[in-house]
Amino acid sequence: MFISVVRPAVEPKGPDAVAVPGSPAITEATPRALHARLLENAALRRLRGLERKRAHRNEDAGYWFSAAPMAVRKASELRLCTGGFASLP
Repeated sequence: MFISVVRPAVEPKGPDAVAVPGSPAITEATPRALHARLLENAALRRLRGLERKRAHRNEDAGYWFSAAPMAVRKASELRLCTGGFASLP
């Protein structure tokens, strides 16, 4: 039995070869956007810690409170590595 290899009707273009056709392209985050995302992550970790503390889950709260400074540290390292950010318009 002979099976022919057929190419798909739609082939993705760009860096994401498994993207669904028509989906938006994934772009690299700017240093400022990555910095903001890391600070948001730290804030969410603190809020999760408060939530766990209110629920009397002190072990979980301790974990989330100890995880928050790591995100802040990564954000400050990013800011130092890029030499600061350009001022906003």
